Amino acid sequence: MKLRPVPVVAVGAIILAAIAAPLFPLPSPVAMDVAHRLAGPSSAHWLGQDEFGRDVLARLLFGARISLSVAFSSAALACVGGIVLGLVGGFQGKLAEILAVRSVDIVLCFPPLLLALLVVTLLGPGATTLVPVLTIVYLPGFVRVVYAGVLQVRQQEYVEAMRVLGASRPRIMLQTILPNILGPILVQFSLAAASGVVLESGLSFLGLGVVPPAPSWGLMIGAARATMTQAPLLLLWPCLALTLTILSMNALCDALRDAADPHAAPRQVRRRIVDLLAPGLQPTSDAALLVRDLTIEIDTPGGTIRPVRGVTLEARSGETLAIVGESGSGKSLTGLAIMGLLPQAARVVNGSAWVDGTDTLRLAEPALARLRGGRMAMIFQDPLSSLNPVHRIGAQITEAIRAHRAARNVWSETVGLLRRVGIPDPEQRAASYPHELSGGMRQRAMIAMAIANNPRLLIADEPTTALDVTIQAQVLELLAALKSERGMSVVLITHSLPVVAETADRVVVMYAGEVVEQGRAADVFAHPLHPYTAALLRSAPRSDGSMSEPIPGIVPLPYALPPGCVFAPRCSHAAPECLAARPVLTMPINDRATRCIRWDVLERVPEVMA
Repeated sequence: MKLRPVPVVAVGAIILAAIAAPLFPLPSPVAMDVAHRLAGPSSAHWLGQDEFGRDVLARLLFGARISLSVAFSSAALACVGGIVLGLVGGFQGKLAEILAVRSVDIVLCFPPLLLALLVVTLLGPGATTLVPVLTIVYLPGFVRVVYAGVLQVRQQEYVEAMRVLGASRPRIMLQTILPNILGPILVQFSLAAASGVVLESGLSFLGLGVVPPAPSWGLMIGAARATMTQAPLLLLWPCLALTLTILSMNALCDALRDAADPHAAPRQVRRRIVDLLAPGLQPTSDAALLVRDLTIEIDTPGGTIRPVRGVTLEARSGETLAIVGESGSGKSLTGLAIMGLLPQAARVVNGSAWVDGTDTLRLAEPALARLRGGRMAMIFQDPLSSLNPVHRIGAQITEAIRAHRAARNVWSETVGLLRRVGIPDPEQRAASYPHELSGGMRQRAMIAMAIANNPRLLIADEPTTALDVTIQAQVLELLAALKSERGMSVVLITHSLPVVAETADRVVVMYAGEVVEQGRAADVFAHPLHPYTAALLRSAPRSDGSMSEPIPGIVPLPYALPPGCVFAPRCSHAAPECLAARPVLTMPINDRATRCIRWDVLERVPEVMA
């Protein structure tokens, strides 16, 4: 775990100042000097004196001792109790869950501040009352965090392995499960401690917390209200101390969250170390896109799945590469990974994606933001949901231009882009909202936005799915023309083989997260080397008007992949050796790759309708 240093130093400095307060050469925080009440800052009293002549700086530091001790004590007690109840409730079964988790949920029925007010009113004010009250308030939060973490990891194989080894339940909970959920617990602890400082100050402000004359930030704020016109600084100092403390602790929460993620931060650190010790090979070709061994993981309640595994592909300069396959094949996830736009639950665990000489999988978000919309761009399937409904079309295109470069005549450039993509009356359409355009015009506007900064790589994810046949053809012709005149590469993600036959130079066929075949489009269509490709071709509309053949079965789910070849259960050519082991991607013919060990027995298929 590696934390960002700034919040750690800030919170550490506050805690250290509170602990070391008795060692500083300061007056007693309760010693009064009424003759000099409300005196301003001086060499003897750096922050001045309060309404009773007490030293403000001393009261701030000693007040921090009380606030932080109450906050951290209550958070620690709630943390320990929450860990015990959450572990037992999540691991022991239904009855334990009811007793340990559901019973604590009763506390959630009461707002925290009102519950604290009720208990303090009944038991009386004081720090000794605040600690158990705040412990009860924060206990349900810890129980829920621990309980959710246990539910996530208790079915993992390493937990089952400990059971097989005969480890006792307490040992499994403490040594196997607890270390894997410490990250969220640490974050919850820092949140509870920060909230404890606020609640203690609020109750003390109301006279229900720390008992005077003991110093407290809440008491100081309450007392300063009566003298704020005479000595406004008396209100500033405790408010400033409280604000800085809460901001520092919130920043520490964020740092703990990032550092404790077992799947993101450590892997990035390991990846950087590997990059330093054994740098990956730089692409030597002139490819606009070079993907090598891309693997993506997603955590689910049933375990970790890999919807994309070992994907390798190349989009050469000035060509159209089509990625085809049924829904669930991993086509869109591959495109999103290249762009650095994977959903939060998904992560890249292996591979590289070189775009114009830069590996996008190893770029931080600021560098990716400069690359996206610049050297690489993406067109999504539904332009209506991709365009901002509250901004005019022209404004969105100009924003894309200004995000990457300074342009003098940006509006005229925007109108020119709309004219280039074939939108009639571009001056008027630039001032229109997305809902005022047809589906074809919206897609053309998306294309104009994508090419605004002359990208070298354009990824089009199902760009014609929502359009009728006539508009589809126009959009495809436009992409082909733009590719030729601007020299960019186009990666076309689609499930439509007629679209591929009409536009693609090369084809990558994906099935169940793997590349099963790739090569020149004409060669793949004429003689497929994988039975899945052949089945796709047979299921497409035919040029002679005969009936197409549906593919039996469905794409297997990522967590239920069959043994051996993943297509074997749907394949008419499957043999016993197909089930023995996962086939690897080989190149039996020049510039052709297949993942089938029986590629040489496949028959030719009818011509696909263009």
